[in-house]
Amino acid sequence: MSPLWLVLAAIAVWGLIRLGRSSEGGRKGRGQWRVAATLFSSVLMAGAALAAFRGAWLPAAGLAGAGLWMTIASRQRVLAPRAEGMTDSEARSLLGVSSAATKAEINAAWKRLMARAHPDQGGTEGLAARLNAARDHLLKR
Repeated sequence: MSPLWLVLAAIAVWGLIRLGRSSEGGRKGRGQWRVAATLFSSVLMAGAALAAFRGAWLPAAGLAGAGLWMTIASRQRVLAPRAEGMTDSEARSLLGVSSAATKAEINAAWKRLMARAHPDQGGTEGLAARLNAARDHLLKR
C-alpha cells in the first residue's frame, strides 16, 4: 500500500469517529454514523479479504480487526435507566411533583416534560428514558 492510501484511510476513520462522537449526545446524526460505519466496515473487510488473498497476512488481520471494531462500535446502544434504581424523592424531583401527587398529576407532569425532552422534539434519549423511569416508579407505588 502506498502512504497516500494509508493517509486517506486514516482521515476516513478519523472522520467516522468524529461523526459518531458528535451524535452520541442525542439521536440526531446517529443514523448517518451507523450507515457510514457499516459501509466503511464492509470496505475494510473486503480489503482484508483482498490482502489475505495476496498473502499479506498482517495488513489483512489489521483491516479485519478495524472492520469488526467499527461494526461493533456502530451498533452499541445506550441502555435506558431502570425504575428500580430510582428513589421516590429522585422521581418526584425529576418530575417536579409533590409527595402527595395523584396519578393524574404525575401523568400531567410527565406529559408536559416529555413534550420538551422527547428526542423527536430536540431532547435526548437519556432524559426521556429518565422521565419514563420516574413516572413508572411513582405509578408503581
